[in-house]
Amino acid sequence: MTSTEEPLTGGSPPSVPLTLTQLAELAGVSTATVSKVINGRSEVGPATRALVERLIEEHGYRRQRRRIKPASLIEVVFHELAGDYPTEIVKGVQQVAWAHGLSVVISEFGGRHTPGPRWIGDLLTRRPTGVITVFSGPEDDQRVRLATQEIPLVVLDPAGNPGLGVPSVAATNWSGGLEATRHLLELGHQRIAMITGPAFALSSRARLDGYRAALEAAGMSVDPALIREGNFQIEDGIAHTHHLMKLSEPPTAIFAANDGQAIGVYHAAHELRLRVPDDLSVIGFDDMPVSRWALPPLTTIHQPLREMGAMAATMLISLAEGEQLQQKRVELGTELVVRQSTAALRHGREPS
Repeated sequence: MTSTEEPLTGGSPPSVPLTLTQLAELAGVSTATVSKVINGRSEVGPATRALVERLIEEHGYRRQRRRIKPASLIEVVFHELAGDYPTEIVKGVQQVAWAHGLSVVISEFGGRHTPGPRWIGDLLTRRPTGVITVFSGPEDDQRVRLATQEIPLVVLDPAGNPGLGVPSVAATNWSGGLEATRHLLELGHQRIAMITGPAFALSSRARLDGYRAALEAAGMSVDPALIREGNFQIEDGIAHTHHLMKLSEPPTAIFAANDGQAIGVYHAAHELRLRVPDDLSVIGFDDMPVSRWALPPLTTIHQPLREMGAMAATMLISLAEGEQLQQKRVELGTELVVRQSTAALRHGREPS
């Protein structure tokens, strides 16, 4: 009778689970390819996928777990550090991070909306608890490298497609554009111009779509001459307002896609000897702290930037702790804030 302590014959000892790198070496493919198979990505050939899945079935996969430590970092990356926009977001991130014993590191892409080649290497050296990119995002291969190192990523106010399965936080930009335009329509304005943000930005396109939807719902056609593309800069508001007011039928109101461009509209109106809101109503988007101190105080759409930062940090920490997110795309509500830069249309300004 065979003792239960003797080794069984006719079998081999179980394999030790392999790491992602070891699986890649066995399969003769890159670690990025193995990561795509593990994460269910579609852009892998059937033969390669079958090979990797067979190796995982035979050997198992050992996932390296990382825990949040009190000294861990959340890295917040901006395309550019300028104005109140990043400040409001960081305040929200810090509120959540500090409650979890985490510090916050801030960096920028130097005006780019995708990082340079050194960024991912430097970030992996720092090994933060997670990364929040704002109005920007890493390339596909960089997202894969973050995933293979189990560094979670959340994209806040994504400029473009955040990537398959990448969590994101944004505002209800379409509703904000709709509400801003409706406000001007309710004041009697019909010639309503819009200075948009850059065409590549999701938020800019959504605000423009909301503007168009409001006009169409009011039974008004959209005049392409009244739509000018900007880049969310004060200079755009100045230049485009000068062009708009030279039209044979100039606008009586201008919707600027952010508060900075709205301030530019104020500057141009002053240069053209137009009074806001008597001669020209102006509405912005963001509700930056400086908006209430403009002369006159700026009517705008409040974008909950601080709350968006807090939400992104909350999602990031949940991911770092191995939790599944109930919702990967979150949109927080915008709100119309009426101040003194918009007024009812004066009949003397009505277009002929």
